[in-house]
Amino acid sequence: MNKKVCIVGLGYIGLPTAAVLADKGFLVHGVDVNEEAINLINNGEVHIYEPDLEKVVKKVVTAGKLSADIDPIKADVYILAVPTPFKEDHKPDLAYVESATKSIIPYIEPGNLIILESTSPIGTTDKIVELILNERTDLSIDEKSSSQIFVSHCPERVLPGKILKELIENDRIVGGINKMSTQKTAEFYESFVDGKVLQTNAKTAELSKLTENSYRDVNIAFANELSMICDDLDIDVWELIKLANHHPRVNILQPGPGVGGHCIAVDPWFIVDAAPEKSKLIHTARNVNDSKPIFVINKVKEAADKFKSATIACLGLSFKANIDDLRESPAIEIVKELSKESNYNILIAEPHISELPSSLNKLNVSLVSTEEAIKQANLIVLLVDHDYFKLIDNLDLQDKIVVDTRGITNNGTNKVASLT
Repeated sequence: MNKKVCIVGLGYIGLPTAAVLADKGFLVHGVDVNEEAINLINNGEVHIYEPDLEKVVKKVVTAGKLSADIDPIKADVYILAVPTPFKEDHKPDLAYVESATKSIIPYIEPGNLIILESTSPIGTTDKIVELILNERTDLSIDEKSSSQIFVSHCPERVLPGKILKELIENDRIVGGINKMSTQKTAEFYESFVDGKVLQTNAKTAELSKLTENSYRDVNIAFANELSMICDDLDIDVWELIKLANHHPRVNILQPGPGVGGHCIAVDPWFIVDAAPEKSKLIHTARNVNDSKPIFVINKVKEAADKFKSATIACLGLSFKANIDDLRESPAIEIVKELSKESNYNILIAEPHISELPSSLNKLNVSLVSTEEAIKQANLIVLLVDHDYFKLIDNLDLQDKIVVDTRGITNNGTNKVASLT
């Protein structure tokens, strides 16, 4: 088993991966550009929230199995776990992947295994090889060469809130640039993953993750489109979906205010970019989900018109329930637009953060407790279905208008108007 692992990127995937590997006995060196995060990690603390993560990090740092720094070191295995966003025109932005690759190039030695875990457009793993070999002519991917290196893609496929568990239990897909790379990568993951390790080639591995998230995006788009249709027809979409799902072969997802996160809201665009003429359904689903925040904003404004001065409590900022991850969150987009209205007093309640993100802290909004937000507001906008919000007593919502984008309020009283 290769013992020394260098992980570039200590975010929502990189740090949990580093913690799991260190806990499994690997000597792990984490790399990140965030010096504050590095200092926290080296003190056994964390800069992101994930259940039990801080406990594991403290354990492995204390045991000398995990350390963090700005610079990489020589290792047996290199894992790239950096962001892969898109640009304004929905074109993939590989700047972080390229930068991460360049950072490890001086340290790579023959026999090393380089794994791209970042969700990436088709062909990214090949680009990593090109970057390495352009600068290191002493290395090779020839399976008969003594200077051979091994390069593969293994997309992460974990659920925030359950990352530590799913990193070990979930099946993994590994695809190398050649057969030997695939085998070496499979051996590495089989040393700590309990799920199946499924072998393929790099391009298929890349497309597999994009396919998984696009599948979910299309299904969410169907639910979101239904919610807008039901609003026009004055039908309760939550009841409709519940009834339809009694069919043995129907499983409609729940609608929401849009789609967020760094995966589902981003990855389908990589397929659209790769095959624009063939990805019409995927493209349409993206447009539907991207349009949902605008629909919600209009419903909130319609409700706010009932008041001379609206105090609006926006409950939730994260992109999904029970986490602090705000990436690509439709809730933030909605809050930003509502804050532009001078006659609105915007209160934000997000129990998983202690301060507003930089994108909001200069706007005319205030972060307050859930209880204070509900008390002051005459209009409640439920944006995230946190468990904490499910405990809200509906008596506290009397005489208030509720725009519920998640279907978690009890709509049995006429004093609570739910606008889907």
